[in-house]
Amino acid sequence: MRERQPCVYLLASGRNGTLYIGVASNLPARIWQHRNDVIEGFGSRHRVHDLVWFELHETMESAIAREKALKAWKRTWKIELIEASNPYWRDLYPEICG
Repeated sequence: MRERQPCVYLLASGRNGTLYIGVASNLPARIWQHRNDVIEGFGSRHRVHDLVWFELHETMESAIAREKALKAWKRTWKIELIEASNPYWRDLYPEICG
């Protein structure tokens, strides 16, 4: 994975737990911030640290548009999106950092 690559990502507190949707240009660095509670906010308050889904984009504009669309989705649809590629809700962070 390139260091600078626009993407949308979903974090979870655990299987079927609290979900967080975000957008980043440097996914490994951004997830590290979440995991280490560097930035106070929703993720740190709710212990949402597991990267369970992400999608790469060509431009930050398309990533932001996708993030906004996903935020409008029903929770069930988000769970289906995660489970389509990650049925066991594995934490994908080690895979993107390797």
